[in-house]
Amino acid sequence: MQSFSIDALKKPFNIVIDNIASDKSISHRCAMFSLLSSETSHIKNFLTAEDTLNTLSIVEQLGAEIKRDGSTVTITPKDTLSEPANVLDCGNSGTAMRLFCGFLASIDGAFTLVGDKYLHSRPMKRVANPLRSIGAKIDGREDGNKAPLFIRGVKELKAFTYHSPVDSAQVKSAMILAALRANGVSKYKENELTRDHTERMLKGMGAKVETDNEGFINIHPLTSPLKPLNITVPTDPSSAFFFAVAAAITPNAKVTIKNVTLNPTRTEAYVVLKRMGADVEFIEKENVYEPMGDIVVSANELNGVDVSENISWLIDELPALSIAMSLANGKSKVSNAKELRVKESDRISSVVNNLKLCGVNYTEFEDGYEITGGKLKKATINSHGDHRIAMSFAIAGLNSGMQIQDVDCILTSFPNFKEILDTLKA
Repeated sequence: MQSFSIDALKKPFNIVIDNIASDKSISHRCAMFSLLSSETSHIKNFLTAEDTLNTLSIVEQLGAEIKRDGSTVTITPKDTLSEPANVLDCGNSGTAMRLFCGFLASIDGAFTLVGDKYLHSRPMKRVANPLRSIGAKIDGREDGNKAPLFIRGVKELKAFTYHSPVDSAQVKSAMILAALRANGVSKYKENELTRDHTERMLKGMGAKVETDNEGFINIHPLTSPLKPLNITVPTDPSSAFFFAVAAAITPNAKVTIKNVTLNPTRTEAYVVLKRMGADVEFIEKENVYEPMGDIVVSANELNGVDVSENISWLIDELPALSIAMSLANGKSKVSNAKELRVKESDRISSVVNNLKLCGVNYTEFEDGYEITGGKLKKATINSHGDHRIAMSFAIAGLNSGMQIQDVDCILTSFPNFKEILDTLKA
């Protein structure tokens, strides 16, 4: 278990960053959805991090031929997916495990999904139960709630109408993938629109996935293979957001982040940062599967903010946003964010306990927290194996200095994070 120290910046920066990690959510889906075509998919700028490489390995175990040249990947599926000889290791990725539950539920064969100790502690009933209700055979530890998960694929799942009690892009995606092999048109509804990468990508591949006037996503079963992917994966706005916060909390600093997905379900954290007072500009350049462009963030005086809406659009960015809140004028409040409790760590607890070590006053709620802005002090914090906690407090270290324990987890999503962090001090 490694650690590293961050020293406070002594001067502002004005930097263009074009090597931030590729989007993890989109990379996972590119690898997985390529199996829905009968032709070769071409993927440029695929994220070469532990989580996404694990997904790529699973796709290969299922019978696809994979060729890699750096971050360029070609995937050629077989006519029939293979039953793997070994377990399918999802590493630290809840996205991979939950989406593969939906994908494999109707594939002939037996499949065992495993992960690391952190993934094995995360709840899986939120995906497994609705899949079981349409005929999927999924079992696991603790009455099927924890991995390892064992899936016995069935030939045909039941079409469904499902209004999800959980606003989760992972649950939605798993059910959409299952619906592609159901025995009729399925309907899925969520209370609040979550990340829609799955719908966008499947539509681009030719799947009939439509939203009706009542807010239900109507998913038609596949009658033929989909078109192959031809995509350049954009920069991950969630990863880029750490450096947006770095610019926002450093007087006279500015950062330009290149080639980011500008999907509105992914840029809400930047909108909140703008509400707090930071200068934020979105510059759209193209739209293929996803809108893409640049984001420019400049420092300005920050003020407290109330964050209670569109939570699913910024759930991953809330730990980094809490650092900006800690240095803003007045109080900030996060609510309706109970989903933070079941991420790679209990992120509500991880955020507030580490902020306490940094001298920040806070109040913890079951579904969020309130932070009184002021100053940060140098501390030794524990990431609890959560990459977003580790990177958020590394950004805090640019203001006050920080010692971060258990940083190996950063490799799961952002291998060159420390390299970019160091350039801010150059």
